[in-house]
Amino acid sequence: MQLSHTRPVTAARFDDPNLVSAAGLVPVLALAQRSGLLSLADEHLSVPTDKGANAGRKVGSLVAGMVAGADSIADMAILRHGALGTLFDRPYAPSTLGSFLRQFRFGHVRQLDAVASRLLSGLAEQTPVLAGIDTGPVMIDIDDSIIEVHGHSKQGSGYGYSGVRGLNSLITTVTTTTAAPVITGQRLRKGSCGSARGAARMIADTLCTVHRVRTAVINSAAPQQMSAPLVRADSAYFGHPAISAAIRGGADVSITTGLNSVIRTAISAIPADAWTPIRYTNAIFDDATESWISTAEVAEIPFTAFTAQKKAHHIPGRLIVRRIPDLRPKKDQGQQQLFDVWRFHAFFTTTDPHDLDTVTADQVHRRHAIIEQVHADLK
Repeated sequence: MQLSHTRPVTAARFDDPNLVSAAGLVPVLALAQRSGLLSLADEHLSVPTDKGANAGRKVGSLVAGMVAGADSIADMAILRHGALGTLFDRPYAPSTLGSFLRQFRFGHVRQLDAVASRLLSGLAEQTPVLAGIDTGPVMIDIDDSIIEVHGHSKQGSGYGYSGVRGLNSLITTVTTTTAAPVITGQRLRKGSCGSARGAARMIADTLCTVHRVRTAVINSAAPQQMSAPLVRADSAYFGHPAISAAIRGGADVSITTGLNSVIRTAISAIPADAWTPIRYTNAIFDDATESWISTAEVAEIPFTAFTAQKKAHHIPGRLIVRRIPDLRPKKDQGQQQLFDVWRFHAFFTTTDPHDLDTVTADQVHRRHAIIEQVHADLK
């Protein structure tokens, strides 16, 4: 099958009044309504003038349009095609939804954050979207990414750390042992801002959401012993604001530190016999010794973060270090090296060593890379 050469098709419209092009919207909106999306938007959104009237139905329309594949205001016309007007009450015109969104300011974005947080609690009660959040370990990951845009007139666009002109997207996800990552916090920022800008607030909001969801799904008749959430991040978030926000929220942290003079000094203090081989690239398991034969090793040492700051900012914990041989080619290959040269990857954690030993803590921290795939899927 191919397009006609004599009558090239430039556009298509679904306009049969007796058929539905997106029947999957029926269960989606039914779930959204049972979870409280429309009532929550009516309760928390205070968009001014008549443009903000019926906020719940307008938010519901926007969600339905995005689920149906719309990626612009004009595409919201998909909600008025075919027999969708019969299935759903008051499918708003794209111009009405556009006028509604143009009234939004940052305060209204924060109100939508409150709606999203409470909606997730409703979804958790209705579905297993975050199964295990009330009993097992909970991982919170935070990271940002540059969303490329085109055109110099794009509001907020700029050149960030990637060298690409775009906007900076910061998200947090929650993962359990039985549930895939669920986005619980999101913020679109100007492209030139630093990664850690606003991270403390995002972490605090996400921990509040986790607490609210746990409260919603826990069985009050048989309370469970819940473990503290674990906040994971890369070295851009290794700072007192982000880590202290996590600790105030009742969470532990596992955050990459980078390699500065303080970290290198701590690594040099690790005893030579403290390193343990781990399962890593090209590792082989030795049945005789029941251990891994690997070029990668891990070790840990007690470490207090931010000792250069005032005493109230000192945070005790553990510095866990993974080392692998430095196999990068040298300029002069005429001689072999006389001793091993290592590359180090260090992260700071406040977890209890009885709960996560050195090897397990390293494995758990490496799974932070899951948020990179979430960003890739969003793009």
